[in-house]
Amino acid sequence: MFFFDPTYLFFMAPGLALSLWASWRVKSSFRKYSRVPSSRGITGAEAAAELLRRAGIEDVKIVRTPGKLSDHYNPITKTLALSEKVHDSASIAALGVATHEAGHAIQHAHHYAPLWVRSLLVPTANIGSSIGYMVMFLGLIMSSTNMVLVGALLFSAVLFFQIVTLPVEFNASRRAKTLIVEYGIITQQERVGVDRVLNAAALTYVAAAISTLLTLLYFLMRSGLLGGRR
Repeated sequence: MFFFDPTYLFFMAPGLALSLWASWRVKSSFRKYSRVPSSRGITGAEAAAELLRRAGIEDVKIVRTPGKLSDHYNPITKTLALSEKVHDSASIAALGVATHEAGHAIQHAHHYAPLWVRSLLVPTANIGSSIGYMVMFLGLIMSSTNMVLVGALLFSAVLFFQIVTLPVEFNASRRAKTLIVEYGIITQQERVGVDRVLNAAALTYVAAAISTLLTLLYFLMRSGLLGGRR
């Protein structure tokens, strides 16, 4: 009970609600459109390969990876990993997710600046995520504004990383939505499903950034560094 603070719940409630809603939308949209087959009938792996081929990218390997919605692009190994339900499926949902990840590979090949910035921020964000929160928490317990400030600076790296991630994800989705129709992978009518799947996924990144911001504001306010009261 000593550590319970109703103010924390007040700060975090909006971010938590948005995160839960975003998660529900992703699962709901993917589940719905994973049951809708595309008219052309190609798989997610084939759709991703088509985008890479059209972009002149020949050094990216497309592989199957275990897990649900574990799809990602690794710029270090130049590997585009697609989960089984995306790699092997010809559904609208699978095509949307696969071409979104291919969009990241295209960003990498075209030296898209925000993607490079995000990659550079990964080590700092990992440190801020693992240490920053704990340092801020200990600072409150010990009534040390200096410690809270140090923790806040570390934790800010996480927020900065998440903010930089937003244009990276939005741009990859925008590329996918445009190219998937332009290359005849899906029809214009089928793009509605792709839009809903990718828009729902994008919302999760917005929710994460808002939650991190609210956490940072809470500790700054609670320590007296923001608002002038402790």
